Amino acid sequence: MKKTVGIFIFNEVEVLDFGGPFEVFSKAENDQGQLFKVITIGEDKALKTARNGLLVKPGYDFKDAPECDILIIPGGYGAEQVEIHNPHVISWIKSQSEKVEILASVCTGALLLAKAGLLKGKKATTHWMDLPRLRDEFEDIEVIEGVKFVDQGNILTAAGISAGINLSFHIMGRYYGPEIVNTTARRMEYDVAADDLGGI
Repeated sequence: MKKTVGIFIFNEVEVLDFGGPFEVFSKAENDQGQLFKVITIGEDKALKTARNGLLVKPGYDFKDAPECDILIIPGGYGAEQVEIHNPHVISWIKSQSEKVEILASVCTGALLLAKAGLLKGKKATTHWMDLPRLRDEFEDIEVIEGVKFVDQGNILTAAGISAGINLSFHIMGRYYGPEIVNTTARRMEYDVAADDLGGI
């Protein structure tokens, strides 16, 4: 059955944080067709200005978004400096954690998961520049350095920016195995070893 992947979009979101996972999941297919339906979700449907001026319009908002199997929370300046202070967003992330099969962050999206209390007692990572902040502001998290992603079952966190691609392939492999991962990576001309994506 096709899995629905929701990707949260907001002003000053890091482009590859959401674009990398969007591309990976969108490319996955087998003989029956696409394996994931990928959608974008904003707090509202207003046009968002991503990092460096890229304009992106969410397909759904918090009110009308369909239920997702996988939810991706990207990072960027907008996550670490703006949305982390937005109680509506933090509440939405927390509520979604109770509904989705997998909740995953990319880069400083981990700060939003931490703010929502979802990383307590767990191992997690984020962009190398923000590891000290994650460690200092949320002392109940075991911060892991030097990895592309950390898998804690239904909660996953990825390091900075391009690590979201590794994370996405890892999630894909959990659902559909290494053959689909390798085929999708080949289509993207992405160099990835299905048995070692750089995570724990």
